[in-house]
Amino acid sequence: MKTLIIGDIVGPPGRDAMKALVPILKAKYRLDFVIANAENVAGGAGITPKTADELLSAGADMLTSGQHIWRYREIGPYMDAEPRLLKPANYPPGTPGFGSHVYQARNGVKIGVINLLGRVFMGIDALDDPFRLADRLIEEIRRTTPIIFVDMHAEATSEKVVMGWYLDGRVSAVVGTHTHIQTADERILPKGTAYLTDLGMTGPYDSVIGRKIEPVMDKFLSGMPNRFEVATGNVKLCGAIVEVDEKTGKALAIERVQEQFGD
Repeated sequence: MKTLIIGDIVGPPGRDAMKALVPILKAKYRLDFVIANAENVAGGAGITPKTADELLSAGADMLTSGQHIWRYREIGPYMDAEPRLLKPANYPPGTPGFGSHVYQARNGVKIGVINLLGRVFMGIDALDDPFRLADRLIEEIRRTTPIIFVDMHAEATSEKVVMGWYLDGRVSAVVGTHTHIQTADERILPKGTAYLTDLGMTGPYDSVIGRKIEPVMDKFLSGMPNRFEVATGNVKLCGAIVEVDEKTGKALAIERVQEQFGD
């Protein structure tokens, strides 16, 4: 089976790119399942029920997230009722929503997805250990399916790499999100797990990780606070396609994706 995993979707340009390109990619690659990181879809940071529904209607089978998931208060009740939008599982017990779930792909195969948040350089104190939590979640999901995808939303490259090696052979893929810059280290690890340090951003690349260049540049030069608006130019959809053996859950191939949207 083939799964497309889409990197951080940023603002209206990212949403527009996904709506236009996902149907094309589904037909081109005969995709069975689509995962998309959606923590930046509403105004460049956060997600609302409306934007979540927009992405699910546009072709995403489920959505992962990150530390911006709580920006809009109305998302809490939505997440309690909608398992197709995951929070990072290592937020403390009692926070709204699901951190992992098992879904059914178009070909009828069940697929588990786990959303984790890194702890290095993220500035969030109340996070559980993502490594130990992954152990428990994988054990639970493997009772239903050997096909498991992990979105490791983290700043530090080393933390993502360690997670890949730690879970090698126990999950189908570990992919990183958060930094908005696609890395070129896609590979199948020795025990059969597909790995990529960062999927990249789905949004405007004539920017500073999705924001207009000048205000960000001014912040670096002056040290003064500024408002960072979502940019608009050179929009791309970035991510990866992972092919998995349906019986074993082992990855057979991983291919980076960069698709241009518009002019």
